[in-house]
Amino acid sequence: MSLAEHRHAPRYLFGLTFCESVFFPIPTDVMLAPMSAVQPQRAVYFAWWTTVFSVLGGLAGFAVGYFLFHTVEPHLGAVWLEHYGHAKAMFDEWGGLAVVIAAITPIPYKVFTIAAGSLEQNIFVFVLASFVGRGFRFFLVGLLSARLGPPALEILEKRIEFWGWVTVALVAVAALVYFFVV
Repeated sequence: MSLAEHRHAPRYLFGLTFCESVFFPIPTDVMLAPMSAVQPQRAVYFAWWTTVFSVLGGLAGFAVGYFLFHTVEPHLGAVWLEHYGHAKAMFDEWGGLAVVIAAITPIPYKVFTIAAGSLEQNIFVFVLASFVGRGFRFFLVGLLSARLGPPALEILEKRIEFWGWVTVALVAVAALVYFFVV
């Protein structure tokens, strides 16, 4: 909370966001939520630029996957390769919707950015799906934190994974309805 009001906090947030989309393990929400709660008048600003920097980081991850994956693949650990296998399976089944799901949920978005490049997914679909998914997530976190204030941070901290999986379930239901009903 004390860092949320630091004069360089937005720079740190946007840098963290870019890195988190490629390799960094700490989710952006841990900075976005307190910053939006402490400065609610700037929540939309934070959410917008967090989305932009996340998509830019996603494009960097896409480039890593596209240009370097086969070079670094032999050096990746079993856990990362397992995540990559799950991402590949989701791309095979869902296409660009896999990026939206990963962008919204606790599933590591960075794995999908690199996988999208290595699997030569359509870059325009990737960018659009990233904007939709990351934008939804960051505006939701930012606006809820701004609306509910500092008490929301305690709730978010304790239940973030739960709400992430609830979102996965809702997206899956929506996709099933779309594919089988519409």
